[in-house]
Amino acid sequence: MAIPERSFTGPLAGLRVLEIGSMGPGPFAAMVLADLGADVVRVDRAHGASLPGPNLDFRKEAMHRGRRSLAVDLKHDDGADVVLDMVERADVLIEGFRPGVTERLGIGPEDCFRRNPRLIYGRMTGFGQDGPLSQDVGHDINYIATSGLLSLIGRKGSPPTPPLSLLGDFGGGGMLLAMGVLAALWETGRSGKGQVIDAAMVDGAALLGTAFFGFMSTGTWRAERGTNLVDSGAPFYDSYETSDGKWVAIGAMEPAFYADLLDVLDLDEALLPGRQDDEAAWPALKQVFAARFLTRTRDEWVAASTGRNACLHPVLTTEEATQSEHARARRSFTEVDGVPQPSPAPRFSRTPATVTASPPLPGQHSEEVLTNWGTPKRRIAKWLGSGAVVCAGPNDDSAVGTNTTELSADVRTRVATETP
Repeated sequence: MAIPERSFTGPLAGLRVLEIGSMGPGPFAAMVLADLGADVVRVDRAHGASLPGPNLDFRKEAMHRGRRSLAVDLKHDDGADVVLDMVERADVLIEGFRPGVTERLGIGPEDCFRRNPRLIYGRMTGFGQDGPLSQDVGHDINYIATSGLLSLIGRKGSPPTPPLSLLGDFGGGGMLLAMGVLAALWETGRSGKGQVIDAAMVDGAALLGTAFFGFMSTGTWRAERGTNLVDSGAPFYDSYETSDGKWVAIGAMEPAFYADLLDVLDLDEALLPGRQDDEAAWPALKQVFAARFLTRTRDEWVAASTGRNACLHPVLTTEEATQSEHARARRSFTEVDGVPQPSPAPRFSRTPATVTASPPLPGQHSEEVLTNWGTPKRRIAKWLGSGAVVCAGPNDDSAVGTNTTELSADVRTRVATETP
């Protein structure tokens, strides 16, 4: 779709957010806020650029959608002043550096609160602002390993299996930070005071696993991977290959749903090894299911289960998911500048969330943002002239000094040492 002229219609319309450019959870949190209507300005690097992620092309980085980019040299003598000038008119600031970095740059919480005591200062790290691991480098797998959750994920007899970057970066990181921002804003509306949010991925991942910590304490969950109800241990809660090399997923846990599943599979429970609740028979029952699913194609099994409560659905590829009948009916996906991606969620009856802008190049909106946010023209001219702020055109592949398709090892090293 083509992005219309910028308008903020979501429930957060009127909220101003400064996002200090980073990777992973910080951009995800900023994307959520932007989708919900906030005016989010991403402060990108003025030199060397900010890594967009695996795409290595800022214009295809879906998580950067919905905001404008201001390129600032934070190591310039005036760099901190640029950010602090914006802070005066911001409601929220989000940063994803390791603890202490923003303080050294002159844009730490105390620096910002002196300019705007109502500011919500969101800090996104892997291990938190304090503790013996606070300065450790890491990525999603390190944080979820430390949280205890990685030990629970995987099939029986297999190593712990990373669940993409969902538990640490996005669920336990970015989403947690976005929720923290909204909670803090609610409190600020009553107290008139800002505060710091210490959002750590290791904490957020553990929080997502609250139910399983409870199950472990009661003995209803075993530490051995792949032997429990929803970790691929149960034959009626797993994925199975079909005759065409595709897959179906089944989740027929309840007796009535299990009975419908057996009917779809044309299996007589009386002739099966064990019962649904006979865990000792699960491995043998799983073999029976696996053999039966290999007798038809994926779509044939889906057709056979239509209208039944068998909890059987196809395992769709990402491309198939964007084109499914249900996704089209719900408009669950959108396309921005040729890049299919999930639509904003959740849905609002009066104030719909929308994608208001394509992912920007670093510095694409520098002068525009400063002007819109009320910075005096003389000050803008000074910063542009000194190099504290850099502008880039929307078609500039070498924006702010780095070709976005060929980032140097030096840039990668700097980002790795300054982000969580």
